[in-house]
Amino acid sequence: MLATAWVKSIGAVSGRATEGVTLTTPILMTPPFCGSGFSNPPQKTRCFIGRQRRWLAICAGLVWLGSGQAAQPADNRQAREIVGRVTRLFTGQSTIATVEMEITKPGLHRKILMQFWSVGQSKVLVRIRQPREDAGTAILKVGNKAWMYLPKANRTIAMSGSMMMTPWMGSDFTLDDLTSQTRLTNDYTIMTSFVGYRGGVAISDYTLSPKPAAAVVWGKVVLEIRRADLMPVWQRYYDESGKLVRELLFSDYAHVGGRLIPTHLVMRPLDHPGQQTTVTYDNIVFDAPISDTTFSLKNLKP
Repeated sequence: MLATAWVKSIGAVSGRATEGVTLTTPILMTPPFCGSGFSNPPQKTRCFIGRQRRWLAICAGLVWLGSGQAAQPADNRQAREIVGRVTRLFTGQSTIATVEMEITKPGLHRKILMQFWSVGQSKVLVRIRQPREDAGTAILKVGNKAWMYLPKANRTIAMSGSMMMTPWMGSDFTLDDLTSQTRLTNDYTIMTSFVGYRGGVAISDYTLSPKPAAAVVWGKVVLEIRRADLMPVWQRYYDESGKLVRELLFSDYAHVGGRLIPTHLVMRPLDHPGQQTTVTYDNIVFDAPISDTTFSLKNLKP
């Protein structure tokens, strides 16, 4: 079937009709010399055969290139859809979640209990419940704007883009990591870079490269996803020189609210051995009603 289509494509390129041509149709003029007793065909015939072979090789190359270029955009679209699905794992029409963050560094170990409210990925409120010295600290993000409430100073400050990209509460996560996963699909081009097996598991790797005008800090991001259930396995971040800087590991997959999600995430900065931040989803509810007043500056202060 594929060979017949290939022959028809060659006919289209060369300007000759090939309708009805099958695999048994001789294309090269070699059969008269196969078992016919002609061991040394005439010079003119050999030149003709050589030209025919070169022409068919060129046509085949054109067909192959055309097929590859046509398939590439479709593969990009599929890659973008799969990565987009992963970025939306923890969001629905609305999401309410209780999350424990555990920070481990040489000489330091602390836990932070937080509560999240979100509507899609455009409105997010994060409020710290524990420890007591940080309780009441809150972050509100609406669209591209963000604010933080500092209870000790009883003050609300507007957050710049650079503040969103700095480590939060001494962890290895930034606020951008926690509240802006859509940046992965908005600010990066996405390509399928590997399809195969690792450790006996069918996986696909997707490489995300920054768009020219994107204000991002990573030179590229690579995401490994299990093909069986489209669950993320790890996400690796590289700097502009191509050096691997940190990795995010996903585990403890569970069905919550009718969907499968990883409930245990570990961020590891690879230039700081022994350091990591773990995020565990203790409770998560999807698509529950949330009042619009939840995402207001007035509500930022408890």
